[in-house]
Amino acid sequence: MVAAVRVHKIGGPEVLTYEDVDVGPPGPGQLRIKQYAIGVNFIDVYFRIGMYPAALPFVAGNEGAGEVVAVGEGVTNFKVGDRVAYVVGLGGYAAERLLPADRAVKLPAAISYEQAAGMMLKGMTVQYLLRRTFKVEKGQTILVHAAAGGIGLILCQWAAHLGAIVIGTVGSKEKAALAQANGCRHTILYREEDFVARVKDITRGELCPVVYDGVGKTTFPASLDCLAPLGFFVSFGSASGPIEAFNLGLLTQKGSLYATRPTLNTYTAKREDLDRTASDLFDVVTKGYVKIPINQTYPLKDAAKAHRELEARLTTGTSILIP
Repeated sequence: MVAAVRVHKIGGPEVLTYEDVDVGPPGPGQLRIKQYAIGVNFIDVYFRIGMYPAALPFVAGNEGAGEVVAVGEGVTNFKVGDRVAYVVGLGGYAAERLLPADRAVKLPAAISYEQAAGMMLKGMTVQYLLRRTFKVEKGQTILVHAAAGGIGLILCQWAAHLGAIVIGTVGSKEKAALAQANGCRHTILYREEDFVARVKDITRGELCPVVYDGVGKTTFPASLDCLAPLGFFVSFGSASGPIEAFNLGLLTQKGSLYATRPTLNTYTAKREDLDRTASDLFDVVTKGYVKIPINQTYPLKDAAKAHRELEARLTTGTSILIP
């Protein structure tokens, strides 16, 4: 039996129950890993509240890093003692867990377990957003909502490394300073300022080729007014609630825009895509172009506190749990 955090009914942070679970030996194609750090992400909230349905009860969490302690039949590319990290649907909030070997990646020696747990989901998300969904180029001015959040800080750094000019929306002066320290050229206090008007001012009316939006309901449809003709509205999260169905005619009216709702699962479904995405992330982190700001660390038993603070927007950068 190992310590884990399970959800027996959907609801608020209080439904995260710290208890012992039986993990068992790895089956064919599986690894059993001892976890040293576990990522906390908004997708964990979506599962907890039932926005993303899952069979109950379930162990929460989608991301972590640790050491292989047992290898199942047919697994040839991992061995006991290997350092690995992963993004896999559910099962993450546990001291040990089983994992499909085809979803694990080996960690370079230069990357710590804590860094890995804090960056696999967020960092690989940023990789596909910047390099595949819309390929950001040097000199482009882009808009990033929630620029001081976990994905936001990584996205700002990586985009700045690519030579982009980043405009970021934030909720406070403290978060503005943090975003600016991580590559964000211009910050907008969205609670106090009209972000559309500020984007028009900053870009001198040219607007942006892309908006990266992990906020959702409260930033839509105003985000469309920040886009230049043929621009891309990239909605990858729903921190303020999901965007309701909208009239596609809006995209015509605002300049033949594109709108997409990508997911990491789709972009890394093939093993070669997972390896390439992780390798690209490891490269920019090990070279120091992107730093992983682990700004909140909680014991595994305090997962409910981590969720409360995440939902209240009291956190910045990355939060992790330590078993």
